[in-house]
Amino acid sequence: MFAPKLVPGDEIRVIAPSTSMVILKGAQVDLSVERLTKLGFNVTFGKNAEAHDEFFSSSIAERIEDLHDAFADPNVKGILTAIGGYNSNQLLKYIDFDLIAANPKILCGYSDITALQLAIYQKTGLVTYSGPHFSSFGVKHGLEYTMESFLQAVTNDAPYEVVPSATWSDDAWYLDQENRTFHEQNGFLILQEGEAEGKLIGGNLCTMNLLQGTEFMPSLKDSILFIEDDEESHSRSFDRDLQSLLHLPDADSIKALLIGRFQKNSNITEEALRKIISSKEELRNIPIIANVNFGHVQPFATLPIGATATVKAAAGQTEIFIEQKE
Repeated sequence: MFAPKLVPGDEIRVIAPSTSMVILKGAQVDLSVERLTKLGFNVTFGKNAEAHDEFFSSSIAERIEDLHDAFADPNVKGILTAIGGYNSNQLLKYIDFDLIAANPKILCGYSDITALQLAIYQKTGLVTYSGPHFSSFGVKHGLEYTMESFLQAVTNDAPYEVVPSATWSDDAWYLDQENRTFHEQNGFLILQEGEAEGKLIGGNLCTMNLLQGTEFMPSLKDSILFIEDDEESHSRSFDRDLQSLLHLPDADSIKALLIGRFQKNSNITEEALRKIISSKEELRNIPIIANVNFGHVQPFATLPIGATATVKAAAGQTEIFIEQKE
């Protein structure tokens, strides 16, 4: 189930189902609002978006109230999460999934929001979008690729391709907007060649694994699995987290694997990644592409969870093509 696409004049509601919006700098919030307003959207905020406790989050009741209000309000057409964090999975048993199914809307965010997105997809069939947070639009330099992919995903029904960006950056842009370091991106990294079609399922790997064994975990049957992790991961934790996912009942029918570019602090080298992947008997004979533009390194593409994708990797060339139809 695809929600109606966004058009100029639509209201986008910002909610904070994980970390509170209170941690965002005022200038960053202002720039995010300005960017979205220039696209023709009307930005509003959940009434509890800046509520916070000693964990820089807010109560389950406050976060659920904002989530439900956003889906129930007929004026709201799209929902952006403020930022990620650690605890959106606290909300899952309190969500009114019937309300969401009856009011399908675009929901976009990434990182810890993966738990919310996969649960909503699993319980309602609603396609959710692994893409920018509201705070992501506060990036002063280097946002063009992120913005273009977001608009392709949420304002257009046409198929689109996830292509390599020209450059990438791993600096703490939210601390210093001017002193940015951009590296040349030499395409995506092919770990195994092949061609496949399937349903996009994925997000942040360690967050996905929080859903294993619960009613909120989607099946990996015939999936194009896409995974990424942040700088808190490293080679050994990535290896075991991936292995855990591959133990799921339907993992033997994964059609392709896409891996988002790792942050430098994770110290996951190409050599380490190749060794990890080659050790997975479950992943034999499927296309595997790494250094894809999604996750915690900028810029990044927007990927619709539940949409159909075609993946090709051969002779140094890659194609990741996303359909947007039910």
